[in-house]
Amino acid sequence: MPTGNGSLVPEFILMGLTDQPALQLPLFFLFLVMYTVTVLGNLGLITLIGLTSHLHTPMHFFLFNLSLIDLCYSSVFTLKMLMNFISEKNIISYTWCMTQLYFFLFFGTSECCVLTSMAYDRYVAVCNTLLYNIAMSPGVCFNLLFGSYLMAFSGAMAHTGCMLRLTFCDANTVNNYFCDVLPLLQLSCTSTYVNELVLFIVGGIHIILPSLTIFLSYGFILSSILRINSTEGRSKAFSTCSSHIITVSLFFGSSAFTYLRPSSARSMSEGKISSVFYTSVVPMMNPLIYSLRNKDVKLVLRKTLRIKRF
Repeated sequence: MPTGNGSLVPEFILMGLTDQPALQLPLFFLFLVMYTVTVLGNLGLITLIGLTSHLHTPMHFFLFNLSLIDLCYSSVFTLKMLMNFISEKNIISYTWCMTQLYFFLFFGTSECCVLTSMAYDRYVAVCNTLLYNIAMSPGVCFNLLFGSYLMAFSGAMAHTGCMLRLTFCDANTVNNYFCDVLPLLQLSCTSTYVNELVLFIVGGIHIILPSLTIFLSYGFILSSILRINSTEGRSKAFSTCSSHIITVSLFFGSSAFTYLRPSSARSMSEGKISSVFYTSVVPMMNPLIYSLRNKDVKLVLRKTLRIKRF
């Protein structure tokens, strides 16, 4: 068995979502529409928050960064996937594959951490309203965001560094539409024990801990909502929280289903389907849910459209 660092394979072949030719064109248009909505939605939200001083609050600060992450995150693999739908050979070089892997992990982990910060912000706003300005001061917000990107950087470096030490011999067909950790580990002709250990530990930290923090935060929020006397106020708060919980559940649930199952129970076909949710569906839904359910954003949007109309 070959040993040592580096890869003997100069390029990989991406299998894509399906190998059925009849589905390639419909899938191309489907993901093109999804990507267009993702780009327009996130760019619109970034522009709106950036140009409106009224929206320069902790919640919108995190929402601005979430939109920026979603925009970059979806672009990491969607553009290559769209090209592969209409090309005969779905080839990606070893260097670009490792680059794609790094940025996928970086932006994916950043999203986990920023969603956690947003849930904490909502918890403080609802459950500790009087202390909100102190607990969510500009310094605290900056530290939370800096910590999010630092965790993302360290996690992505750990996974990519471990991947670079593997040797890929003859097999070079990646059973996915982008360079992901699990399909690449299947191709290695050297031991992947360290990679799987890092995946379990780092993946657990970046998926389980944030999801527990988010659901605990929303648990306290829902408990506070139940004590609201106004039926209308309670229904509005429930409506907002439920939409946030749905997107968080989709993102963390599909991620956990892909990465935290035992290797004996993993199926690459199921993994490809679940990965569509956290790579394409959630980045598209986030700007819609966090803007349409946000009265401040809706108010600014209405004013902007009114000004343009006249």
